[in-house]
Amino acid sequence: MSLYNIFKLFLPLSLLKTAQGHPMLVELKNGETYNGHLVNCDTWMNIHLREVICTSKDGDRFWRMPECYIRGNTIKYLRVPDEVIDKVQEEKTRTDRKPPGVGRGRGRGVDDGGARGRGRGAPMAKMSGNRG
Repeated sequence: MSLYNIFKLFLPLSLLKTAQGHPMLVELKNGETYNGHLVNCDTWMNIHLREVICTSKDGDRFWRMPECYIRGNTIKYLRVPDEVIDKVQEEKTRTDRKPPGVGRGRGRGVDDGGARGRGRGAPMAKMSGNRG
């Protein structure tokens, strides 16, 4: 499955959260590549890698680092193992099978026609007749 089709199905951040602890390749816009194990990522796609091997743009120099932090807006390309993609697909199908309303909290916006929240009674019936 191509990366384009994957991103049509899943959010990139959910894919990265699932990839935590797995090896990945990160290519930057300047041409450098970083191979390492994903430790963490945030909502801006900033990435923290461990056991990293950095390769220069030309591919003639290599650096080994215990860990590195990559800013999200410098990333051009990410390569994750197929097993991570399979795991995300399984999680998506598992959540798609849940009936509507299951697993939802007691928040606002639930229009179930039932009781309204604290302090608010049932809707008042229209009064007929004279209003004195």
